[in-house]
Amino acid sequence: MAKMIAFDQEAQEAIRRGVSKLAKAVRVTLGPKGRNVILEKSFGSPTVTKDGVTVAREVELGDKFEDMGARMVREVASKTSDNAGDGTTTATIMAEA
Repeated sequence: MAKMIAFDQEAQEAIRRGVSKLAKAVRVTLGPKGRNVILEKSFGSPTVTKDGVTVAREVELGDKFEDMGARMVREVASKTSDNAGDGTTTATIMAEA
């Protein structure tokens, strides 16, 4: 299969959309009044969580370039979880800014 290539505005906008979609899914879990997110699994029953990094790890986008943006922010959340143990939702929101 041929590789898709995007440049300039088209690439930037697609990556930005991916970052925004991931941040929007994670944002609702922020703080003590954060809401739960239900994650569909390909096997077993759905998972309910309020953990930002868990939500980020499960987001997969259909558009290749949008998913690339989401993967970059997912890495931010994972590194924050590994280094600090908390603050993954805040790090994700800050990455979108």
